[in-house]
Amino acid sequence: MDKKDIAYLVGALIIILVIAVVIKPLATGQPVNTGIAFPTTTQEVSLKPVHVYTETTLPVTPLITTTPPTPVPTWDSKIKTFGFVDPGTYGISMNDSLPGGTRINNSIASRATTSYAAISGKYSATTQVFTIPFPYWELWYTADPAGPVGGQGQKLGTSTVTGSEESGSTHTVIQGSYSSSFPEFTVQVMDADDPNRIVRTITPPGGLDKSLWTSPNDPRPWKERFFEGSRNYYFVITAHALNSYNLDIRVPTEYIGKY
Repeated sequence: MDKKDIAYLVGALIIILVIAVVIKPLATGQPVNTGIAFPTTTQEVSLKPVHVYTETTLPVTPLITTTPPTPVPTWDSKIKTFGFVDPGTYGISMNDSLPGGTRINNSIASRATTSYAAISGKYSATTQVFTIPFPYWELWYTADPAGPVGGQGQKLGTSTVTGSEESGSTHTVIQGSYSSSFPEFTVQVMDADDPNRIVRTITPPGGLDKSLWTSPNDPRPWKERFFEGSRNYYFVITAHALNSYNLDIRVPTEYIGKY
């Protein structure tokens, strides 16, 4: 083997070594192993706290919706008519004197009463404030009309003409008073603690026709029952064509001394 062939062989070995030692590690990402030991340095790594942010999903509050009020129908000003139905539709029996109602216990009204206050007069007036300290009271009242209603005292009669050409002739005439009387009596029971509240308006039932009150049919005294009390009241009295009126406030006798 001549020198030229030896040179070729050595060159080929060098190329193979370069490929194996340098090029192949570089291609695979591995460090080049030259067999020479190099000093190594250690790099200190500083650790810092890492903040981890988490996403929180808040609950969704449902939107509260309100139902708009139902519009009130307008009235067309025409008179409405209503038919009749079987009372059984509402569970009512026609044999009941007070179907489905609450019966009032009026046992208190049947007990003995005592006069608590009295008012007498003839003309319209307003009383002073008075106190009823009891939970129940009654108003007994009378009224005496000044005369018959609407001129009922008048009657038809005859009259004979004298001293004229028609002397001796007769004519039909109205005899009696020509005045008309319309008696009136009203009592408004007012709440003195609430002036806008009218507790009750009282008028004699059946009117003030004196001709209907022949004994024993005289309805006087009339009576009003009040299932309330322990408050202040006053009366507004309207009177017309009366001789007199009397008001008697009465309370259960058993209440006296207990309130």
